[in-house]
Amino acid sequence: MVLSMTGIPGLLILLFFLLCAVGQVSPYSASWKPTWPAYRLPVVLPQSTLNLAKPDFAAEAKLEVSSSCGPQCHKGSPLPTYEEVKQYLSYETLYANGSRTETQVGIYVLSNGGGRAQRGDSESSGRSRRKRQIYGYDSRFSIFGKDFLLNYPFSTSVKLSTGCTGTLVAEKHVLTAAHCIHDGKTYVKGTQKLRVGFLKPKFKDGSRGANNSSSAIPEKMKFQWIRVKRTHVPKGWIKGNANDIGMDYDYALLELKKPHKRKFMKIGVSPPAKQLPGGRIHFSGYDNDRPGNLVYRFCDVKDETYDLLYQQCDAQPGASGSGVYVRMWKRQQQKWERKIIGIFSGHQWVDMNGSPQDFNVAVRITPLKYAQICYWIKGNYLDCREG
Repeated sequence: MVLSMTGIPGLLILLFFLLCAVGQVSPYSASWKPTWPAYRLPVVLPQSTLNLAKPDFAAEAKLEVSSSCGPQCHKGSPLPTYEEVKQYLSYETLYANGSRTETQVGIYVLSNGGGRAQRGDSESSGRSRRKRQIYGYDSRFSIFGKDFLLNYPFSTSVKLSTGCTGTLVAEKHVLTAAHCIHDGKTYVKGTQKLRVGFLKPKFKDGSRGANNSSSAIPEKMKFQWIRVKRTHVPKGWIKGNANDIGMDYDYALLELKKPHKRKFMKIGVSPPAKQLPGGRIHFSGYDNDRPGNLVYRFCDVKDETYDLLYQQCDAQPGASGSGVYVRMWKRQQQKWERKIIGIFSGHQWVDMNGSPQDFNVAVRITPLKYAQICYWIKGNYLDCREG
């Protein structure tokens, strides 16, 4: 394993969090367990589907998205109407043959408290931005050892052929950022032949599954690719842009042509930041300044809105689309469980009480987004009643 931190303190911190990540130790005391909250979830169901013209796949792939509308900008904006939310949660589906459909949805609340409308920006700032995603001392860790790379949760991170990262969330589904496949106006080049890469060991003699360690020592890791069958992108992203409502809807779901046969990580509704274990989030991605490496990081959440988490996790382009996760206690099953609570999106320049500050931003999985993504995966709202 190669570390991006040097010295004994950095090594001890890394080992502690990696052991926590793979479940060998618990950072929580026996007397208190951060518990997954129970949510009353709305239902997001298709109402009508319209065939669209085939896209031209003309956009240049961007590995990050930026916005100058910060927490106060988001918090100060009015809640959208019911009709607006239905439009934002309606979605486009792109198929491998280039055909495309638009699906309008209805939103239904089965019980009280299940469907709060989501927030959107109403203004944008003209402040210039600096391209900066490393905050002080670089705290990212490159993970090379196959004992980590091929084990959960690191094994759930995959690479998109457009250059971003995704996370396995079902037997055939990958969650990622919308901007990795669509620039808000059209699909990016290569999306029609989109592939998802899985890191696997490359053996020196090409053998597979040999028990003789001398003949099957991994020389390095390589990607094995699976084609994408179809993609779903919410209209909130397509109708908006990075300085508008779009940032709140920067997520997409990819369906693979065949099962990946790996353990995946379930999605969950994002709890308030104060309920997260230590107020901290984790994610792993393929940052483009470390080609071929899976890069793990963790950091504290600095601020939040209903739709976004603001943090200063060190990241570079390529990490976009990484699943942001936490590990909490599942009361019903009496066990610890990790869930994806957000999707890493990119960088924002923020005016904090008159002082410029920049953050990296993750899109939160709200109850409405959970209902939508879960329906994309399951195809049945009855299987999406628990987030």
